[in-house]
Amino acid sequence: MKRWWIVTAATLCLVVLSTVLYAQDAASASGVRGKWHFVLDTEDGPREFDAEFTVDTEGKVSGTFGKFPAIGSYKEGHLMMDFPATDEPSGETGQLKLDGKIEGSATLSGNWQFSSYDGTFTAARPKD
Repeated sequence: MKRWWIVTAATLCLVVLSTVLYAQDAASASGVRGKWHFVLDTEDGPREFDAEFTVDTEGKVSGTFGKFPAIGSYKEGHLMMDFPATDEPSGETGQLKLDGKIEGSATLSGNWQFSSYDGTFTAARPKD
């Protein structure tokens, strides 16, 4: 009988722990979900883009960045994006990579890379 109680208690603890971890993952994923306004620091001055992201339960990110379809991943506050884009002024096409961290729930900052160019970026939730 004592063994049954130990197994039951251990099973109950695992269920509670998995529920808490799933809720934390879901809350973390919602951190990047939604609309953002990005400012990329470039040699020619700031470049601004509006973005909108969705995140699935496995942390896969999809959405738009400017007029480009964007894909990547998001886990534990870390956003990694890698998608094809075209630089409007030059017409150069390549992979745009974003590597950033969420700070709180309303700001995001990190590094960007496109072709032979790179720099830093900041992003914030747009004001309604």
